[in-house]
Parts: sequence; structure tokens; C-alpha cells
Amino acid sequence: MDDMTLLGIKAAVAGLTAVWGWFGWLVVAWVLLMLSDWLIGSAAAAKDGRWSSAKMREGAWHKGGMILVVCIALVADWLIATVIANIPGIDLPFDYSVLLGPLVIVWYVIGELGSLLEHAVNLGAPVPAWLTKILEISQAAIDTAGDKLVGEDTNDKPTSVTDGEDKTS
Repeated sequence: MDDMTLLGIKAAVAGLTAVWGWFGWLVVAWVLLMLSDWLIGSAAAAKDGRWSSAKMREGAWHKGGMILVVCIALVADWLIATVIANIPGIDLPFDYSVLLGPLVIVWYVIGELGSLLEHAVNLGAPVPAWLTKILEISQAAIDTAGDKLVGEDTNDKPTSVTDGEDKTS
């Protein structure tokens, strides 16, 4: 890759970062992981002779539901920010812009990574046990943060990085 091409890529990334910031890149990563999970899951299923168009459609509906949940979280963030900004007497020591959306997206990102690990195993790749464990710990931490926001006890809740993930394979 020549210097001008590399400079162009850097400028594009910098420009996009200026426009949508860290949160935009989080969304881009999540969307790419969803697409990767769907495609690699399909490839793993095809490899094992388990590919089915019905399961592909079910996976697409599942991904659509995930997008809907993220949209709901983002609208809730907007609503909270609007209320905080427009009701007298609510004075926070920080500016509220988003909280729920990023938590939900990070939770989904970790789930997608866990699902991709499962696909890697189905394709025959060895996966270090510690990587799976780190993803499980990360998802449990996000669950704990969300539960604390609503005041729930988190001591008795098992979490797995693949709970609720689609099985397009």
C-alpha cells in the first residue's frame, strides 16, 4: 500500500471519528460482528451439512430483533437526556448523552464474539479456554452494571456469552 493510499485511509477514519466519535465505531464494530456471525455460522453449518434456509431466515429475524433492542435503548437514552435537560431542578454533575445504548451494544458485541468462538470450534479451530472465560466475565460485568442501574441483586444470575445468541448454523 503506498503512502497516499494510507494517508487517505487515515484521513477517512479521522473524519468519520470526528463525525460519529467512539460510539459510532462501536456501532460499526457490532454491525460487522453481526454480519460475520451470520455468514461464518452459515459456513460452519454448510461444512457440517446442516445449512438450512429456514435457519438462515431465523438468524436474520434474530439479528433484526437485536437491532430493534438497540434502537429502543437509544430512544430511551434520548428520552432520559431530554428530560434531564428540560426539567428544572435536575442538575447532574455531568452531561448525560448515552448510557443504555452503549451498554446494550457492548453486551451484544460480547455475545457475537462468543458465538464466533463457537463457530471457530465447529470449523475445527482450537480456542483457548481463557478467551472464552474472559468473554463470560466481560458479559457478566455488563449484566452486573445494568442490574445495578435498576437496583437488582446480581449474585444469583448465571451468564454465558452464548445465551440468547442465534444459531444460524
